[in-house]
Amino acid sequence: MIEQRFKALQKSLKPQEFNSVDFLKNKAEELANTDPDLSARILIRVKKLQDRPTQAPNNKGATSNASQKMSNTNTPVAAKGKQQASLKKELPSKIWSKLSALSPYMLFVIIPVLIFSAYQLLWATNRFESQAKVIVQQPDSASTLDSGMALLTGLGGSGGGSDPELVKAYIYSNDMIDYLNNKIALREHYSQSFIDYFSGIHESDSRETLDQYYQEHLDVIIDDKSGVITISTQAFDSDYAQLLTNTVVERAEWFINSIGHQLANAQLGFMQGEHKLIEERLANAQKDLLTYQQKYNLLDPTAEGTAKQEITYTLEGKIAVKQTEIKTLKAIMSASSPQVRGLENELKALNAQLEIERDKLSQSGLDEIPISELLSKFTDYKIKMDLALQAYTSSQISLEKSRIEAYRQLKYLIVVEQATLSEDSKYPDVVYNISLFLLLLSLAFGIGKIIISTIRELK
Repeated sequence: MIEQRFKALQKSLKPQEFNSVDFLKNKAEELANTDPDLSARILIRVKKLQDRPTQAPNNKGATSNASQKMSNTNTPVAAKGKQQASLKKELPSKIWSKLSALSPYMLFVIIPVLIFSAYQLLWATNRFESQAKVIVQQPDSASTLDSGMALLTGLGGSGGGSDPELVKAYIYSNDMIDYLNNKIALREHYSQSFIDYFSGIHESDSRETLDQYYQEHLDVIIDDKSGVITISTQAFDSDYAQLLTNTVVERAEWFINSIGHQLANAQLGFMQGEHKLIEERLANAQKDLLTYQQKYNLLDPTAEGTAKQEITYTLEGKIAVKQTEIKTLKAIMSASSPQVRGLENELKALNAQLEIERDKLSQSGLDEIPISELLSKFTDYKIKMDLALQAYTSSQISLEKSRIEAYRQLKYLIVVEQATLSEDSKYPDVVYNISLFLLLLSLAFGIGKIIISTIRELK
């Protein structure tokens, strides 16, 4: 059929046109879209003309007749070999001409989608998913400390709202990847030989590549209302996917518990340090008071001062009585009578004793320190000890409450749903991937068409 159409074309052309390389090339380009086979046959004719040695001008007719006879007669074996070689040389151009004949949408959208579909259906390695659900819980964190001690510690309300985000950040961290590498050989699993080139990683890949691959194949979703954390991991084996999820949950539980213990120990350590300072303050106050009492041989200067004042008041009362009696006797007796003199002697003795007692109130018997000054210093020491004792009592109560509060600060990672063991592979999602790939290519093709049309309009 092709040779018949080629002969028909030869008859319709003049000999000069049929032997013109430029004319035939232009003719092949015109027929490339409408008749690619005939266009390829014309290009073979062009190739023959280019390979033919240059003829003299007066031999053009003879050459044209000879070539026409060769095309009408059977080609020898050597000519067939030469034609086959020329066909092989023209094969790339023939393929390109066929591709050029395709519509742009078929070339840039349909064919890539078919190739991608073949990869998804025949070559892509299946991945299994395991899922677990956990939640961070802690005892009632209502503060049991005294208001003053709560301000002192600086520990206010609980920051439990950030705990799920903290767990999520740790699961995605490099520390978790290092632990998984050492515990369950994460890199070795993701770089096994049976995994296709695009689905896994390679042994020569860098640490950053492993980190990115791990984060892309692990999802941590937090429910804002309930606080439940859903952990989903992907692996190329269902048992390993379950093992990976369990390992991640166990390590996250260790992490959140260690943080709770650190916070509790910090709070309790602060309270114990403050309590120790108060204990030292009380011990120093007691020591100062005891030293002062031993120095002046005083048990309680206040009581002793009160007793001496009572003695003074008693002596003053007796003196007043004696003075009254003397006045009464002098009214009826002479001043030299024995009774009057006896009362006067008693009065003198009472006055002398009163002076002695008054001296005791104003001075101590050791260092000539007034009893009022002793009483003032003793009162200062006593107040310091009482305040230290009250602070010690309050600190002891707050320390016990702080122990309870420290326990309430502990956090626990509770497993709501154990890691699942999948029986069917979940990835790759062939229908979704192919549909999305087709959509994206169609959008890109449409945008490209719009840009090309805009450029053509602007020319």
